[in-house]
Amino acid sequence: MHQSNSPITRVAFDAKRIVRNGTGLGSYGRTLVNDLIRLNDDRMELRLYAPDEGRDDLRQQVIEGATFCYPPARYSTLRKAWWRTRGIVSDLRRDGIDVYHGLSGELPLGLRRAGIRGVVTIHDLIFLRHPEYYHWFDRQLYTWKFRQTLRAADHIIAISDCTRRDIIHYGGEQYADRISVIYQSCSPRFATPQSDAKRAEVRQRYRLPARYILSVGTIEQRKNLLLAAEAIDLLPADIHLVAVGRQTDYARLLPQSDRIHLFSGVPDSDLAAIYQQAEVFVYPSRYEGFGIPIIEAIAAGLPVVACTGSCLEEAGGPHSLYTGPDDVIGMAESIRMLLRGARGRDARIAQSQQYIRRFQGTNVAAQVAETYIKK
Repeated sequence: MHQSNSPITRVAFDAKRIVRNGTGLGSYGRTLVNDLIRLNDDRMELRLYAPDEGRDDLRQQVIEGATFCYPPARYSTLRKAWWRTRGIVSDLRRDGIDVYHGLSGELPLGLRRAGIRGVVTIHDLIFLRHPEYYHWFDRQLYTWKFRQTLRAADHIIAISDCTRRDIIHYGGEQYADRISVIYQSCSPRFATPQSDAKRAEVRQRYRLPARYILSVGTIEQRKNLLLAAEAIDLLPADIHLVAVGRQTDYARLLPQSDRIHLFSGVPDSDLAAIYQQAEVFVYPSRYEGFGIPIIEAIAAGLPVVACTGSCLEEAGGPHSLYTGPDDVIGMAESIRMLLRGARGRDARIAQSQQYIRRFQGTNVAAQVAETYIKK
């Protein structure tokens, strides 16, 4: 616990995705807020501002120590959107907020005029780096929000060196001094061994194969799951591919095979048991801002194969294996080198788990807290 006689800093968060998104930005927000609460730092008071209560199961994942705040329940969907973009500022002033943290790359309009410091986390700029993955209108909207956020932010958190380089490349050198690289952490549940009963229940419910490699993430073009799917044919016949994530039209491109299993809508409570029963984790994405599933997998005791070309080496460290995003043979050979019984597999897992200690929750939260307290 950090004790201080200095005035309390009241910190507000954009909690829309905390209460609505099961994975991705929602996981980032819930994990960070929980880690900040666990710091037990009496210099801070934490408030979570969301346009509505969202999903009960997600909201309840936030541990005790932060206050949720909402606009009046009578607000329509359109007015809730307006509130989050601009109207929220008057509520922040009323509540005496000192710092507002935009957890998903955007800040409300009018924050600086209200005398409230703006901190923003920028996860990636894939819409600029790879515009081919986005609709034209979405690219224009995201680009406008990015420019506006850079002007409004007093401090910018980039979740990787890769993202920091992209911010400077697309935003300008003048913002370099405002950027800190603070990595993401993952929920401690992935490192907590699941009971035999839980493992058996999950294996039966999803009819998981006896031996499988695992991939977690939206099944879309950028995530490049086809690379892992094509590599399966080059591996022993009893090795299957299990992919967990929301499916897009891209899923139709995957081979029709009884060795490929796709699952959508998997609840958070089952995910750790699915990780912990896999042999290898694969993350063949062409471009990411960080790659939190890699950290989750290593925490769960899995060796990792990922792709080169973005920031995944930052997440996985030097003891994971990497291959080109179009190299099917390289993907298959890397997986083969990490299957159970392979020489050096256990050492790679242990060394990778040592590497990801830098992403542990309280280490990350303490760095973020300093961006709030610093005047």
